[in-house]
This record gives sequence, structure tokens and C-alpha cells, in this order.
Amino acid sequence: MPFYDYQCGTCGVFEVMRRLTERNVSVACPQCENVSERIQTVSATLVTGGGDSTESAGSYGFRHRGFCACCP
Repeated sequence: MPFYDYQCGTCGVFEVMRRLTERNVSVACPQCENVSERIQTVSATLVTGGGDSTESAGSYGFRHRGFCACCP
């Protein structure tokens, strides 16, 4: 699942692991519970288990850490 960046007006930027379909839905800040909006970035980060720890651009525009099923 990818990580997305969100901006809290009080606490600043934080990351949340979410499903792709939920990426634009507001979330509560983990520190103060304020409703926070997603920061539009170039790409999300996808963390996968095992394999190489180097990051590379995948076919969906995510930064990958390790091997994944979506990269050729």
C-alpha cells in the first residue's frame, strides 16, 4: 500500500499508508486529530516486503522500495 503526505495546519506534514482509492479523502492528524488534506506530490511511496532496498520508479509512478509485482 502506498504512503501519502498530508498537511495539518497545527502540526505540519505527516504520512499515512492508504489504499489508492482513499488517497484524496481527508484524514485526522495523528497528534491533534485536526482534519488534514492530502499534499499533492509527484509520487507516493510504495513499501513492499523483501528484496532490494533501492528505490526506483515503477510503472504506476510510485517510488518503490524493493521488488513488487507491478514492475516488469
